[in-house]
Amino acid sequence: MQLIRKNKSKKFVIPVNEPLLNGNEKKYLNECVETGWISSEGPFVKEFEKKFSSKVNRKYGVAVCNGSAALEIAVLALDLPKGSEVILPTFTIISCAIAIVRAGLIPVFVDSDSFTWNMNVNQIEKKISNKTKAIMVVHIYGLPVDMDPILNLAKKYNLKIIEDAAEVIGQKYKNKSCGSFGDVSIFSFYPNKHVTTGEGGMVVTDNEYITERCRSLRNLCFNSKKRFVHYELGFNFRMTNIQAAIGLAQLERLDEFIIKKRFIGEFYTEALKEINSIQLPLGKTDYAQNIYWVYGLVLKDNFDLCEIIKKLSEEKIGTRPFFWCMHEQPIFIKKGFFKGEKYPVAQKLARKGFYIPSGLSLNLCQMERVVEVLRKILK
Repeated sequence: MQLIRKNKSKKFVIPVNEPLLNGNEKKYLNECVETGWISSEGPFVKEFEKKFSSKVNRKYGVAVCNGSAALEIAVLALDLPKGSEVILPTFTIISCAIAIVRAGLIPVFVDSDSFTWNMNVNQIEKKISNKTKAIMVVHIYGLPVDMDPILNLAKKYNLKIIEDAAEVIGQKYKNKSCGSFGDVSIFSFYPNKHVTTGEGGMVVTDNEYITERCRSLRNLCFNSKKRFVHYELGFNFRMTNIQAAIGLAQLERLDEFIIKKRFIGEFYTEALKEINSIQLPLGKTDYAQNIYWVYGLVLKDNFDLCEIIKKLSEEKIGTRPFFWCMHEQPIFIKKGFFKGEKYPVAQKLARKGFYIPSGLSLNLCQMERVVEVLRKILK
């Protein structure tokens, strides 16, 4: 893996993420145009489903238009009784909670682990009730959730596992692929992911029934015998052949991308380790090495997040704040959900956490500039 020291202009403009599209993307896109296969009926869709699901050691893959859509149909495909509870981290993207609520289910939250930033697995069992039917595992920012305790709880209480592996494409837990643990698992192919299709997502599973349910739900629940006679309300969540063509080209380079991501993470860690005012991401645990989907920082209490982001922006360096907690989302508070609930670790991450440029197109010159500015601001 070669990282080039390159600067195209005297003025740095460093985005928080920029995808790398210099493989077979153009070749496969040209094939879509030349053959006329640009819709969801094109051959790249099935090929991408087959190769991606195989890459993460699953039997079946169902490609959809984005990761949120993947969550929606994954939850619905489990046919959980209305009013059932699903345990998940409060520190996650709102797509996870939306999929649960829209399915007529009840989200139940746990706090984060202060070191990995993932859900605190030690808090899950005490949240299990006779209404609990599933645990939604969300791997956050590059380190996987500790899966063994969750798998044991699922077996003990007969719970389903919904695995959101959107941020850990190519990551492994104890040498087993993330995305291979859930009864149903999902991925996102948004431009900041290790494999992108622009917008896109996929549901993967080993269960044939769940697969067929997802295929039906993504395609308006057309009837196989009488196409335009519908017995259930589905969605138009189909992935196009164009999206799948890009995804296939990206998948071919996944191993290379992971090497580069880890190089970026290790570079930042070495360069920033002496700054006492920030918490750096954990490089590894006893079950996984960080894949650095993004490179996150958590400020100590005497620093203001908005001010730091503003100063970085003035230096033309892109950033993003961490997720805002689900139990503090205005839309849920308005509906009367989660009154009085507090999750101190997650709340601190939401208020003090942000990530710096770490996309696959990042070059060494840009990384050195990011470090230079951070040292100046945080000294």
